[in-house]
Amino acid sequence: MELTHGHLLGGRLSYAQPRQGFRSGIEPVLLAASIPARPGDHVLEGGAGAGAALMCLTARVDGVRGVGVERDPALAALAGMNASGNGLAIAYIAGLVEKLPVRGPFEHAFSNPPFHAASGTQSALPAREAAKRAAGGLFGDWARALASTLERRGTLTFVATAAALPACVAAFEEAECGSVALFPLWPREGEAAKLVLLRGVKGGKGPCRVLPGLTLHERGGRFTPEAESVLRHGAALAF
Repeated sequence: MELTHGHLLGGRLSYAQPRQGFRSGIEPVLLAASIPARPGDHVLEGGAGAGAALMCLTARVDGVRGVGVERDPALAALAGMNASGNGLAIAYIAGLVEKLPVRGPFEHAFSNPPFHAASGTQSALPAREAAKRAAGGLFGDWARALASTLERRGTLTFVATAAALPACVAAFEEAECGSVALFPLWPREGEAAKLVLLRGVKGGKGPCRVLPGLTLHERGGRFTPEAESVLRHGAALAF
């Protein structure tokens, strides 16, 4: 596996990932910033890739005990090397999210699942295709599996496209993770959100809420100060 080497959180974390296939963007960093973990909490990530999200979370919150599940054994091994190289105690396990090789209870579970429609243009790279394409019923399968490990009042968080929101909200409700909150990621002020963070609470019964969200870019293309504080300085999102 040919790798590229970069950094996360403004250079705070070193990060290697495959040169070809699915490559991390800003989504895992934003996802990590949305998890309301406290020191000592047990946190589970489904579809961990090369480990960006859990590393960012454990770097932000001291004492978090993280477990990541990744279908690709080579990526799971790379995530483990990334974590150990940064001095982070995270366990990465090769396995399917639908058939989780771990049990709870966890206080929080989260995922950046494959969310592109099955009808879209396919990638020539099998690894990238598997990481981005949502097979029928995937949201429901992943939500049920991850929710099954949660303690009562634990949180389940996904990042998804706006187009996938109806299916994701339904999946959360079926997994008994209600009180769903939606956190839009606005590309620029006045533009429609393409990505949304959504969180449900195990056993939650409250109504669905739409929160103010985060504007990512200024008109000139630079990140907004609020986005910079999350992406470069490890701040938590007000979610």
